[in-house]
Amino acid sequence: MKRLVVLGGGESGVGTALLGKAKRFDVFVSDKGPIKEKYKHVLIHNEIEFEDGKHSEEKILNADIVMKSPGIPDKVALIKQIRAQGIAVVSEIEFAAQYTNATLVGITGSNGKTTTATLTHHLLKQDIKVGLAGNIGDSFAKQILEQDYPNYVLEISSFQLDDIIDFKPHIAVLTNITPDHLDRYDYQFERYIASKFRIAENQTQDDYFIYDADDEVITNWLKANPVQSTLLPFSLTKTIENGAYLDNNNIKITIDNNQIIMPTANLALEGKHNIKNAMAASTVAHLLKIRKQTIRESLENFQGVEHRLEHVLKINKVQYINDSKATNVNATYYALESMDAPTVWIVGGVDKGNNYQELFQFVNEKVKAIICLGTDNEKLLESFGGMVDVIVETQFMSEAVKIAYKIAEAGENVLLSPACASFDLFENYEDRGRQFKDAVRNL
Repeated sequence: MKRLVVLGGGESGVGTALLGKAKRFDVFVSDKGPIKEKYKHVLIHNEIEFEDGKHSEEKILNADIVMKSPGIPDKVALIKQIRAQGIAVVSEIEFAAQYTNATLVGITGSNGKTTTATLTHHLLKQDIKVGLAGNIGDSFAKQILEQDYPNYVLEISSFQLDDIIDFKPHIAVLTNITPDHLDRYDYQFERYIASKFRIAENQTQDDYFIYDADDEVITNWLKANPVQSTLLPFSLTKTIENGAYLDNNNIKITIDNNQIIMPTANLALEGKHNIKNAMAASTVAHLLKIRKQTIRESLENFQGVEHRLEHVLKINKVQYINDSKATNVNATYYALESMDAPTVWIVGGVDKGNNYQELFQFVNEKVKAIICLGTDNEKLLESFGGMVDVIVETQFMSEAVKIAYKIAEAGENVLLSPACASFDLFENYEDRGRQFKDAVRNL
């Protein structure tokens, strides 16, 4: 019996443990922090051995294979030890994918991957049976065990791609690449780019690679590092023969001389970046033979993703918008770009090596006040102090919202778009977004 050690007792860890047990592995789950009660309950119920609050080396270093949670960096001593002993370290998607024959759609990118994955799933599920997993919802491993859909849309982070060996999606989507998580890649942008491109490294000519042709980082990398798969680029500015492009407010998608045309006028999601997300999702749907009518209707009734430019409430004619999912500068760039009125901007958190320069044009143009919400706001104050009349600091969401309420006038926006990670003051970006929404509702 082979021994599977799972590091991290969260959604992906527990899902992997369940699938591992079903596939007759001797399974052990180890988490350095506390495992949530709901997950402990599942492990106990399924008679899977686990520990939390520590890693016992003697129970880990005898593994045949180790599945590590994407949150654990490679530089951790334990991981180095495991690798030094020649034990395979894999991510959940690598472990789980070998147990399904489903058609896999893998979606990665610095921004837009959750919206694109959710939208793609929304377009496909009307016509075919399809699961949504990866960084989102129930774990991929658990779904393979319980549902085994014939198709899956997977939202995949660079951390998960770092630990693949044979994983190969039939359709890969790369939404964009901007500097993010550089703290995990020794501040080397090239390493981060390479990690994103691993989504296509096992693809063959029978597979498809959908990507943003307007993104120079992607196009330059492709020139130097060609992939095997069939390329289907999308663009807002170029005319694309095979792939998707924008022509007079119509999205035109061509695959093997078969063209479909989608008007953008009625897209449920606003903003240029969402036209790109719609192009990527529609290209996948077109490849998987979803009816044009279904694609069109689905693009028009899609509700969007929580914490991503989510309109919360209008109070005294001021619109409150929750974009807590903006954990890097590029995501906030899209948010500020789409503001159509003077905006009170709530920003800050754990800085991952941000360069705020690309936001300057929008801050000068659209932002009337800045509220810094973080434990260390020095870089924000330095970057934006001279651009707005009002810049204040706080460490409490409720206070940030109250200050915004005092400053914003009728017809204006209050935008939470932090451009930073949330771990200094919040559990995660969801917690941060929920606290914002609660504070707004309590005004």
